[in-house]
Amino acid sequence: MSLDDKRVAIQSVPLTDIAGALARTLPFADVNLKNLPRIERADRISASAGAVLVEPGTPWDSYWVLLDGEVRAERGEPDGTWTLITSVGAGEAFGEAPLLTGRSHSIFRVTALSDSTLVRFTAEDFWALLACCPAARKVILADVARRMQAYQVEALHREKLVSLGTLAAGLMHELHNPGSAAKRAASQLRENLLRLQQLSLRSSGKPKTPEQLECIKGLLEHAMRGCCMKAMSSLDQSDAEEEMGSWLASAGVENAYAIAPALVGMGIERRELTCAREFFDAPGFSDALNWFGALVSSVSLVCAIEESISRISDLVMAVKKFAYDDRSVARELDVHDSLQSTLTILGHKLRLKRLTVEKRFAASPSVIQTRGSALSQVWTNLIDNAADASAEGGQIDVATWIEPDKGGAPGRLAVSITDRGSGIPADVLPHIFEAFFTTKTQGSGTGLGLEIAHRIVTQKFGGTIEGESKPGRTVFTVRLPMKAATGS
Repeated sequence: MSLDDKRVAIQSVPLTDIAGALARTLPFADVNLKNLPRIERADRISASAGAVLVEPGTPWDSYWVLLDGEVRAERGEPDGTWTLITSVGAGEAFGEAPLLTGRSHSIFRVTALSDSTLVRFTAEDFWALLACCPAARKVILADVARRMQAYQVEALHREKLVSLGTLAAGLMHELHNPGSAAKRAASQLRENLLRLQQLSLRSSGKPKTPEQLECIKGLLEHAMRGCCMKAMSSLDQSDAEEEMGSWLASAGVENAYAIAPALVGMGIERRELTCAREFFDAPGFSDALNWFGALVSSVSLVCAIEESISRISDLVMAVKKFAYDDRSVARELDVHDSLQSTLTILGHKLRLKRLTVEKRFAASPSVIQTRGSALSQVWTNLIDNAADASAEGGQIDVATWIEPDKGGAPGRLAVSITDRGSGIPADVLPHIFEAFFTTKTQGSGTGLGLEIAHRIVTQKFGGTIEGESKPGRTVFTVRLPMKAATGS
């Protein structure tokens, strides 16, 4: 080991010249140096305050004893700062841990805190000391045990900090989607309320018959029942919207095809609107349906806001439970509803890029028995990534199916999410589930989405998640057990 610092002076001296000084140190307090014929010389080193004795990455092949002064060992951090690992005072030694653990190069920087004098033994002399001197061996092994324990405590502390940082970054990542969705829904809700007010003022001057009031009352009761509508496949939903839009248009309803998706999405069927067509004239029927459509759309937006806030609350609760082994009670979860809810929350982003979502919900049953939670986070991350990877006007496929077990009974429910983007490079694909690994531009991705999805699927649900990619087609497939594992 070479010392290039000009504030360090090195002199090779006979062991007898420094015997008195060594006898005042812990390792050599009970050692008769005359019984060490295999150790004849050592380096006496004088270092001024601030002098660097060991640089990170340099070979570690010495055992050091500090005669007077003080030195410290520091570890370099990625941001260029240094973290204090330990300090050594007069009469103490250091360097035994790397030699005993076989570490060939230093991972620390060793610096003199004050003017110091040290004795440096070679690795061969260190092993001779261990072999020949039980008294020195006892002190050295006690030192290494104490230092290894300190290293473990420090490493555990660092691991907790890393976990906390990962948790905080993941929380920010997960809060972004429902927070943005709630903000967008609130903005659209404000526009709907303005339209509702305009339509209400337009019809307020026209007295309503008892039949008209009863019809409106029935429609209002349906609209206010709640948010849990049955999820439909893309084909079924498209057919229902087309049928509703055609029927409204044939009745002379303004904005017929714009109103139809909101009515179908809330589960309104054509037969429920026949009373309005029967008891209102053509202009009145158009105004009533536009008013009802705006109301239904507003209710749907309120549902989206409630869902987003609920997810935010769930994330906050997850942080509170981070330090505990929280075991959720067994429950039933409808995967189709979970997917549909996520598509609703991300609907605005999908519309901005004019993306078509093709749903093929073939899994029957679509309900799984589970102790897991946060499945919507998985769908959010996968669908959000698919949207980012897709070109404007592209298509995303969301499919479900049942995979039977060996006995033929439903074993796993599979979900695939496919985009038609440029694909993931072959050298990148093996790393996609690693934390903080991202191919997105700086500021647009944390590298945590897929890692979080993988952790939820595998650890909370006992399932699997896989990614396949080639140019023009990337597929993520999630497989979930139909029944919760008994040990989960």
